[in-house]
Amino acid sequence: MTQNPQETVIGRITSVFGVKGWLKVFSFTDPKEGILEYTGWVLDLDGKRIPVKLEEGRRQGQAIVVRLKGISDRELARTYCGAEIRVPTTELPVLPEGEYYWHQLEKLDVFTVDGECFGCVDHLIETGSNDVLVVHATAGSIDQRERLIPYLPGEVVRKVDLADRKMIVDWDPEF
Repeated sequence: MTQNPQETVIGRITSVFGVKGWLKVFSFTDPKEGILEYTGWVLDLDGKRIPVKLEEGRRQGQAIVVRLKGISDRELARTYCGAEIRVPTTELPVLPEGEYYWHQLEKLDVFTVDGECFGCVDHLIETGSNDVLVVHATAGSIDQRERLIPYLPGEVVRKVDLADRKMIVDWDPEF
């Protein structure tokens, strides 16, 4: 299912937890517990949109576990495994100037400082030291290569223009 521009994915339901309908969630938020701040979720499961209400949740070891309204047994909970968790982008906190959510960077066209087109940002990867832009070639690209470009604002990433849907990077086309 394509990303709704008014929603963003904040996590995924991975498995059941216990016998009373609790679910394990892999959170894409930072910190992981940030996912619990959003109570009105829309689950995307096999192309179906399912609005749900978060009743409660907590950290359980390295995982997040949640209980959704109306789900009180393990077998019903199992039917939600694999679902993406989406929230309206209007619920996300406003970021300081120069900071961006990943969903804002995805689909931006990427150009070198010399104006050569690399393609567009398909997704980002978290590596620990810095995030990495995965740039896929497009019809207007200088070649058909996929590029991994470190997301280092001010160093590699020179400009992000959300209005024009483009990013300028200082990156050698040979990499």
